[in-house]
Amino acid sequence: MGAIKVFTDGASRRNPGESGIGIIIYDESGSVLAKWNEYIGITTNNQAEYKALLKSIDLISKLEENSSFEMIEFYADSELMVKQIKGLYKVKDKELVQLYREFNRRIRESGSKYNITHIDRSLNKVADKLANMAIDNRNSL
Repeated sequence: MGAIKVFTDGASRRNPGESGIGIIIYDESGSVLAKWNEYIGITTNNQAEYKALLKSIDLISKLEENSSFEMIEFYADSELMVKQIKGLYKVKDKELVQLYREFNRRIRESGSKYNITHIDRSLNKVADKLANMAIDNRNSL
């Protein structure tokens, strides 16, 4: 299989506050391969964004048991996280440093080529809805 598109979002009510993550993964034709949401407790919004990105790697690994992907295209509406992953911003917060390192370690170990793109919130509505549903329901899909 060629490329997959992975949309991630973290939501936090207050900062820090009750938080959830939402992920939706599409194949090249736009069909949904996987979706996930999960209540993650009390975190900051930035931590929730990173945790959604990390969880997406777990979902991709499960999908790759049946097929492999030439390219993973991540999309997120967190400009901070995207610019940190791309090396454009330094990661200063000690909690985010750990999550940043974990992402880099796991994506490197996966051997997958990837790109990460910042998108407007209006283009990330499904992942946002999933993240907020997790907070509302305090559970996962």
